[in-house]
Amino acid sequence: MKRRLLVAALCGFTLVTALGADEVLDWNQVMLKTFATGGVTPLASTRLGAIVQGSVFDAINGIERRHTPVRVSPDAQPGSSERAAVVQAAYTALATLFPPQKTTLDAQLAASLANINGSAKSISNGRAWGQHVAEEILAWRATDGITPVPPAYQGGNGVGQWRPTPPQNLPGAGVQFATMVPWVLNSPSQFRPSGPPALGSLQYVFDYVEVKLMGRIDSTERTADETLAANFWNSTTVAYFWNSVAQRLSQERRYTLSENARLLAHLNIAMADAGISCWDAKYHYSLWRPITAINLGDTDGNDDTVGQASWTPMLVTPNHPDYPSGHSTVSGGATTVLAGYFGANTAFWVDSDTLPNVVRTFDNINQARDEIANARIFAGIHFRTACADGFEQGTSVATYIMQNALQPRNGGN
Repeated sequence: MKRRLLVAALCGFTLVTALGADEVLDWNQVMLKTFATGGVTPLASTRLGAIVQGSVFDAINGIERRHTPVRVSPDAQPGSSERAAVVQAAYTALATLFPPQKTTLDAQLAASLANINGSAKSISNGRAWGQHVAEEILAWRATDGITPVPPAYQGGNGVGQWRPTPPQNLPGAGVQFATMVPWVLNSPSQFRPSGPPALGSLQYVFDYVEVKLMGRIDSTERTADETLAANFWNSTTVAYFWNSVAQRLSQERRYTLSENARLLAHLNIAMADAGISCWDAKYHYSLWRPITAINLGDTDGNDDTVGQASWTPMLVTPNHPDYPSGHSTVSGGATTVLAGYFGANTAFWVDSDTLPNVVRTFDNINQARDEIANARIFAGIHFRTACADGFEQGTSVATYIMQNALQPRNGGN
């Protein structure tokens, strides 16, 4: 059944792409390709995606004046081309953020502008407005705390404390995201979860035993499909996964240019603030990763967590604390937005830009969430509570953003 759904989805995607492509979706795809070429990390992709899609939304909203803006108050010249504004905003953001790719982006800009109908004045005014919006948002986010990079975070050697993990033993990554200025949230800690289970608790024992058994590199309990899923969800950025799904679903529903702009702005801003919220909690609790916990299991004061000094996870452990899971938190935010727009019971499929011909299909949002959680646990890099609380945190962040950002003005829709 799932295979039939996938074939139908692929056929439908080809058809709608040919009939209903628009500049918002075109430049969302350009954004994802630019990220891939630039080697953007999953965490960085949340911030950069919000900058690009926030610029696109404020560019078109500044002409239509239907919703509250991300940042820039509507002030475009009447009659400005919405499509030209979208293209110029996305181009300006990406060319500024990725100077080495400017030549490629210049060619894409020229191709997009060549396909826009309208008077020269309308297109010129649209481009001027789009550039203004992107420059305003870029200037705003330049002061969000991304720089200066804080001192290297080494954690601590206390029981339960995070410390660098093998094989590279790198210091904690993305520390500045823990204190970054949010896009919509009142503070990074607004939705901070209550914390990981105590090391002496039954929940910790459950989490420990599960990841020790299922997540070790040579586990005989993990199925081939579970191993594939773990590699799949680790293969690219959250920006690629969820922007691609949003594109396909919006095309199936035949969203308009402005509907796509709002969808993708909500999606990427939710992922950005979910990332900030998650990193606040990560460095607040600074919980050790499974590899450390299991290697040192005999030192944690819990007789039910038997240590194994040679234990190695299936995947290399990311260099930041366990709790909460970044993938789960950001994906929780993304899937909450998608459920809000398309319905929680929507069937969809996900691909990866680094694993050709590998596709995961789902009957609904919760099914995808369950697989992502299992993928992180069976990869040996997270405890289950880190995933469960991450999804809850991401859901809270995205729900707040959907209720408070990009809202209709004057009773509109």
